[in-house]
Amino acid sequence: MNSINRRTVLAGLGAAGTGLLAACGKDAPSAPALLSPNGPQVARVEKKRGATGRVRSLNVTAAPATVDLGGGVTAKSWTFGGQIPGKEIRISAGDTLEAELSNQLPDATTTSIHWHGISLRGDMDGVPPVTQNPVRAGSSFTYRFVADKPGTYFFHPHVGVQVDRALYAPLIIEDPREPLSYDDEWVLVLDDWLDGVTGTPDDVFTELSHGMSGMNMKGSGSRQPTSSHHPSMRTSPSASAGDGPSTRFRLASSASPLLGRDAGDVNYPYHLINGRVPTDPAVYNGTPGRRVRLRIINAGADTAYRVALGGHKLTITHTDGFPVEHEEVDALLVAMGERYDALVTLDDGVFPLVALAEGKDVSGMALVKTGSGGLPDPAVRPSELDGRIVTAGQLRASDDVRLGTKDPDLVIRVKLTGSMGTYDWAINGKRFDMAAPTADPLLVQQGQRVQLDFVNATGMWHPMHLHGHTYQLGPDGARKDTTIVLPRSKVSVVFDADNPGQWMLHCHNAYHSEAGMMALLAYGA
Repeated sequence: MNSINRRTVLAGLGAAGTGLLAACGKDAPSAPALLSPNGPQVARVEKKRGATGRVRSLNVTAAPATVDLGGGVTAKSWTFGGQIPGKEIRISAGDTLEAELSNQLPDATTTSIHWHGISLRGDMDGVPPVTQNPVRAGSSFTYRFVADKPGTYFFHPHVGVQVDRALYAPLIIEDPREPLSYDDEWVLVLDDWLDGVTGTPDDVFTELSHGMSGMNMKGSGSRQPTSSHHPSMRTSPSASAGDGPSTRFRLASSASPLLGRDAGDVNYPYHLINGRVPTDPAVYNGTPGRRVRLRIINAGADTAYRVALGGHKLTITHTDGFPVEHEEVDALLVAMGERYDALVTLDDGVFPLVALAEGKDVSGMALVKTGSGGLPDPAVRPSELDGRIVTAGQLRASDDVRLGTKDPDLVIRVKLTGSMGTYDWAINGKRFDMAAPTADPLLVQQGQRVQLDFVNATGMWHPMHLHGHTYQLGPDGARKDTTIVLPRSKVSVVFDADNPGQWMLHCHNAYHSEAGMMALLAYGA
C-alpha cells in the first residue's frame, strides 16, 4: 500500500468520526474480538500506575517552517514549534502529561503524536486508525497519560513517513530516586536529513516503492564521488543517465559488517546532531573532570549511527529507558528508534562527538569544549569509532528490571519478509493494510508471558519496535522496545502482557514500515 492510498484512508477515517475505530474489526468477519484501546481493562491498569497527581500541560504545534541547520544551510520542513529538534519535554516519573497537538500542516495533511517507548494507555499511543482518528489539518487533539517509567524517550508522528521530517523531540522522564551520580546532562538527537534539500520523504518513498526491478544499476557496487554542493552526498550513477527509473534518492551501495550486510537505502545529504550539520556543530561547554550523562536518541529514518566521543570512553547505563549492568565502551551502535544513556568524565580540550552513519561513510558531529583547542575537521573519525563497539545484544538488564524466570505462555513467530527488488516489506508475508488494521492481529491475552521470535528472512537488517511494552532480549538481556534483527538471523524477546489494548509492532526504518513491515499485536477480549 503506498503513501497516497494511506493518506486517503486516514483522511476518510478522520471525517467518519470515532465510531469507525470499533467498526474496523466488525467489517472483517474473521477478525477476533479485541480489547478496546480505552476499555475498562485499560482503566484498571491505569489506576495502578502510581500517579503523582502532578499535571504538566503544554501545546505542541505541527506546522511548516524554515529551519536553520547551520553552516549556511536552511531547509523548508514540517516542525514541532518551528525548531529542530522540537522543544524537549521533561517531567518526573508518575506525572501526567497533558499535551495538546495542534495540526497546522498544509494540504489537508493529517498527523498524530506517538510517544515512542512509553508504556501508556492505548488510546493515547497516537496510531491512526488503530488507537485514534488522525488529527485533521486545522484541528487539535489532547494526549493525556501517566508517564510512570523513568528514562530517555522521544515523540514523533505515526502517519506516513512524517518521521523523516523535523517532527520529533525528546521526552525525558526523570527518576525521583535517581541512583546515578553525575554533574550534568546532554541530550543528543541524531537524524538523517534530506527534507527541503534534495526532496521530501514522500518523494523518497515513491522512488523506493518501485523497487530495484528494471533499474539501471551499472557500477552500483562502488562508491561514487561526493557532490561539491552537498559534501556528504553520494549520487547513484543512474540518477542522471536517463535510461531507467529514477534513483535520485537511493544509495548506490552501503555495507556494514555490524549490520550484517546492506546498511540502508537512502542517500542523505546531511547527518545532524541536535539539528546541526558538522561544519557548524552543536557545542557542549563544560569543565574538565565534569561527569556528564549523555542521553542519545536516534530519530533518523534509515540510518544506524556508530557513536563515539574522541579521547574518551563511555560507560553505558541504560538502553531504551531501562538500566543495564554498566559497560565501558569506545563506541556504541544506535539504530533508528533506539536510545542509550552513557556516563563520561570530561578531559581538558576540544573533542568531537561523532555519529558515523553506519555503512554510509559519512557522519554527524557535535563538540565538547572544556578548554582551548581548534575546531576539528567536520569529517574527523576518532579512533574510538574502531575500538570496542557494543550493541544491545551484548548488554544485561540490571537486577531490578530483569524479568523473572518463567516459561512463555505463548510463542509468536514474527517472520520478517520482503526485498529491495519489489519493495514488498512485510511481517509473516503480509503487508499491513491500514484499511483493515484489525483484520489479522497477533493475538495475546492479558497476564501472559509472551515470546516473540523475530526471524529475519530478508537480506537487510530491521530495528523492530513494539508499542506499549518493553521486552527483554533472551533470558537476562537488556530491556528494550526497539532491537536490531540482522539479516538471516533470529532474535527472541519476551515480555509480560500487562498493558491491555491494541499495539503496533513494526520495523522502525520509516520506509520499510510504510511499505508494510508492520503488524497489530492485540489483546483478545
